[in-house]
Amino acid sequence: MNTHFLVSLALGFMLSSLSSSKCEAEATDRPPNFIVIFTDDQGYGDLSCFGGEHVSTPRIDQMAAEGAKLTSFYVAAPVCTPSRAALMTGCYPKRVDMATGSRFVVLLSADSKGLNPDEITIAETLKSAGYKTGMFGKWHLGDQPPFLPTRQGFDEYFGIPYSHDIHPFHPRQDHFQFPALPLLEAETVIEMNPNADFLTKRITERAVKFIEKHKDEPFFLYVPHPIPHKPLHVSPLYMEDVATEITDKLKDEGSSIDYDTRNALFQQAIAEIDWSVGEILDTLKKQGIDENTLVIFTSDNGPAVGKAGPLRGRKGSTYEGGMREPTVIRWPGKIPASKSNNELMTTMDLLPTFAKLAGAEIPSDRVIDGKDIWPVLSGNAKTPHETFFYHRGDTLAAVRSGDWKLHANDGIATELYNLDTDIGENNNVLKAYPAIEQRLMGYLTDFTKDIAANSRPAASVENPMALEKR
Repeated sequence: MNTHFLVSLALGFMLSSLSSSKCEAEATDRPPNFIVIFTDDQGYGDLSCFGGEHVSTPRIDQMAAEGAKLTSFYVAAPVCTPSRAALMTGCYPKRVDMATGSRFVVLLSADSKGLNPDEITIAETLKSAGYKTGMFGKWHLGDQPPFLPTRQGFDEYFGIPYSHDIHPFHPRQDHFQFPALPLLEAETVIEMNPNADFLTKRITERAVKFIEKHKDEPFFLYVPHPIPHKPLHVSPLYMEDVATEITDKLKDEGSSIDYDTRNALFQQAIAEIDWSVGEILDTLKKQGIDENTLVIFTSDNGPAVGKAGPLRGRKGSTYEGGMREPTVIRWPGKIPASKSNNELMTTMDLLPTFAKLAGAEIPSDRVIDGKDIWPVLSGNAKTPHETFFYHRGDTLAAVRSGDWKLHANDGIATELYNLDTDIGENNNVLKAYPAIEQRLMGYLTDFTKDIAANSRPAASVENPMALEKR
């Protein structure tokens, strides 16, 4: 064999090895990617891995087996808008004046109110550290131009500005008078009343393209699915196993939407979300960035159609079923696999935790309620939260500290539960533990004072207009 050939071959192997080592080092040195998958109105019992027998979620179950189930993970409100405000800002909704819309419990179309552009969102925080940011799905923090995702730190946005039932087919349309539902690309309306059967599919396809496009740089991807909020919609593939009596009724919808009949599509809606999660995870592996990406799956509040499992309460409630969410987190090699973590954590913690992992600075000129929970996720550390507060709109309704949860009404304690032994809040032990009642009531009093002294206003615009295709 030619000596020059052998030398060239050896040199090639050496260079290839060095190149491979360099790529691995660069991947290791690069800060992690973050993906937040946020469904709408999914209950604590609406995953197979959380005990749901009415749904099948093999890809999310696999994600849990490769990562961890977070069994005491909370959102900061039991309805859409305030829950999302907390995720974006790391703050209780009332602190940023986003506990309600201007004329309803959530923001509606052409609402004058929105998340203040002066707030520093999780997207802006990561963007300051060189991250590419993308959002595909439901926003619901203001539909006027100053409030859109592209003004709050997202480089790319495709989706709807609020819930997909804020449209002319709403059952209470005579009361609300909703305009046509807009679908946006960045700040441009590209469709009116898009076919909701394809929203999950289209959002997933855009999320996959974003990962492929930015695989060589750190990114933050936010995927807030509009489903399983009512009315339930799924793509044709997921209608194939639906009972004929259901499909026949849906054929007769005409210019209306049969909300009640569509409730029967819940299993299919969750199955398509599960498919979506699988598509995202498969893309990470295909692009070689799986081991450098933290993915968290959770929901914005308790169920409207689904099940809260062992929890009491549903969407809109400050019982556990309204605000404790089925949550799965995965980061291969960093988060221990096949674990169930029952430490108290919240969506508000994602901003400071991601900032810490990304090497970004969190705002120091304002109160941030979230805490860095990375020690809790990666090891055996205890929750950094001494307390967690439950709001219903602007009303402070309950507090949890350790295993104890106290409900109050107009400053008077009404219910006390030990969540360790009574996760379903069935046995009110208020009269048996006066000292614990007094301690938790003190937390409520102190927090009320803190919010009054350290809150920030939402923003508003004059003469808000419904978004239209131009």
